[in-house]
Amino acid sequence: MHARFPILVTKCNFASRIFIMRDTSINMRNSNHSPKTRQIGVLLFPEFSNYGLANAVEPLRAANTLARQKLYEWQFLGINEGTITSSSGLPVTPSGTLTDHPGGDLLLVMPSYDYKGLTTPTVLRALRSAQKRFAQMAGLDTGSWLMAAAGLLEGQRATIHWDELVAFSEQFPEINVVEDRYISQGPMLSCGGASTSIELMLDLIGQHHGTMLRLEVAALFMHGERKPSDVTPLRMGDDQVVQAAVSIMRRTLETPLPIDAIAKRLGFGLRALEKHFASSAGRSPRSVYVSLRLGAARHLTEQTTLSVSEIATRCGYEDPSAMTRAFRREFGITPRDIRKNLT
Repeated sequence: MHARFPILVTKCNFASRIFIMRDTSINMRNSNHSPKTRQIGVLLFPEFSNYGLANAVEPLRAANTLARQKLYEWQFLGINEGTITSSSGLPVTPSGTLTDHPGGDLLLVMPSYDYKGLTTPTVLRALRSAQKRFAQMAGLDTGSWLMAAAGLLEGQRATIHWDELVAFSEQFPEINVVEDRYISQGPMLSCGGASTSIELMLDLIGQHHGTMLRLEVAALFMHGERKPSDVTPLRMGDDQVVQAAVSIMRRTLETPLPIDAIAKRLGFGLRALEKHFASSAGRSPRSVYVSLRLGAARHLTEQTTLSVSEIATRCGYEDPSAMTRAFRREFGITPRDIRKNLT
């Protein structure tokens, strides 16, 4: 029985809820086996950050919802038994202790404020033991300090909350400390603060289940909706550009824009935008746009009683037959067949 963290209610527009991932859908229809359910431990300490915890767990919940499969399972763990209270007073009762947990795919280490006081022999011993049972371990916020103190980061790249970067590099000179938002490669992962936890989790979702699911989860939380005012187009990274373009696509499903018009809104030429998509998503902006529209069509097919003709109109298709043909190519089934299966 897994403990469950209270679901946060996230306000987002209708379009942000209605996409179905092409990568995941292809995997589902071309295989007789469901994707592996990844097992994740979430190690909490007293005074943990609610914000950091939500940023880490809610993307996993959203990925499960969007994929219609349990891609991820997680358990809240403690070093000792008993309720753990966050810095803002939220109590969470773990389902067990780290020492008793059999292990899994990923352990999230989540201290926040009194991280130096947590470097006790008991904690460090538990982390060293857990490293043998989990395929990956991630230090969130200041979690990499505990991992470093346990001797788990020697010779590896790591980051931490940026207020602690200098002290971290001085305390652990054997670690390649980098000023980065997150490190998502290798067995030891880390991120630079509570707000960057969501970026790390989005990256992992993309690694596990494809770029489209990553983009969709990001869209659900309106991550990347607006670029910072001081960031010019030339300074935007590939992921920033793609997420900004996807945000425009999400808002124009019923009246699709030409791709060059989307590029112009972002301050790019068509070829430049296509290069950003190729680098970040491995797909053209046009194919991503089509997948978003067809994902919306599938949602409306399953969740409403609208006619196929009305669904086609709402998803930017003048011809319902054209939408049905594209729908079949995308999902291997027609809208009418889905409706029959639901009855």
